[in-house]
Amino acid sequence: MSYYTLITGANGEFGHGLISKLYAQGTKIITLDLNDLDPTLVPMVEKAYRLDLMGKEGVDEIFENYDFDQIYHLAALLSTSSERIPAKACNINVMGTVGVLDRAVKQAEKNHIRVKVMFCSTIAVYGLPNLEVKAANPFVSEDQFVTPTTMYGCNKLACEHLGSYYTFNYMQLKDDPRKRDYGLDFRCIRFPGVISAFTLPTGGTSDYAPEMIHAAAKGEKYNCFVRESAKIPFITMPEAIDALMTLSQAPAEKLTRRVYNIGGFAATAGEIYALVRESFPNAPETTFNPDVARQGIVDTWPEDVNDEAARRDWGYKPTHTLRSAFTEYLLPNIKAFYANKK
Repeated sequence: MSYYTLITGANGEFGHGLISKLYAQGTKIITLDLNDLDPTLVPMVEKAYRLDLMGKEGVDEIFENYDFDQIYHLAALLSTSSERIPAKACNINVMGTVGVLDRAVKQAEKNHIRVKVMFCSTIAVYGLPNLEVKAANPFVSEDQFVTPTTMYGCNKLACEHLGSYYTFNYMQLKDDPRKRDYGLDFRCIRFPGVISAFTLPTGGTSDYAPEMIHAAAKGEKYNCFVRESAKIPFITMPEAIDALMTLSQAPAEKLTRRVYNIGGFAATAGEIYALVRESFPNAPETTFNPDVARQGIVDTWPEDVNDEAARRDWGYKPTHTLRSAFTEYLLPNIKAFYANKK
């Protein structure tokens, strides 16, 4: 039987790079997104569906027409937007994920295979109580301070547990030894803030970093919504995509968990701005005017994460420091991106 890979939320930041890499490997790809897929990506996919993930009939049709052995579930309402419309966020982020997991399990049962569901979680699942505790715990592990303070964090944490439930405890799989060789294989990464040189940020609470860089590249003034001392971990988009694909390809017997932290480089907003000024000396100055709500969210996220499990189990190893992320990835690509728009 010929199997396909499904990517939900394919027209977002992750989807663009993921489609290109999977296509280069010869993967047969089906995509789903609320919007039309970027025209440059259409030749790389078997079929691009413009659908609402919550539209039952349309999504059911995809699973009836194609057999999947791998699903990258990227579709989500991001953090800032989720705070504005929490009920909608819960519906999209949690119930949309339940729909994907449930359909994946049914396909696994039908075809007697393991269906991998790759899920993007976030450091928003953490909820450190105050800045003193944050400073005293600079490297937070997967099982510490998992008390999110935002709807987005609550949604993602719920989905982490649901993925484990469908993998290990789903009633139709749990008690029948004949079914233990097939079912769901849920794998998840908790990503830090992700910075892309190509895709403009769209509503994430960590987006002050890429917004600052893109504004300087365009010669625009930027008002940063967190204070200069605000510190969280970041990763570049290519490294984030590589990490997700590497976890997907890891032998199941090597994995000791379903959910993994990964770090990249931890930096304050001020440290990021210092490199922005160095790289774009003629750009208008960035001002720091913290938004109480968004700053409050960032304060509950760790300064950095402990990613020892990812390094041990599937060989994760970040390559970028803050400076190398700028010099090797962000600057050349962002400058070329805006040069081509002139």
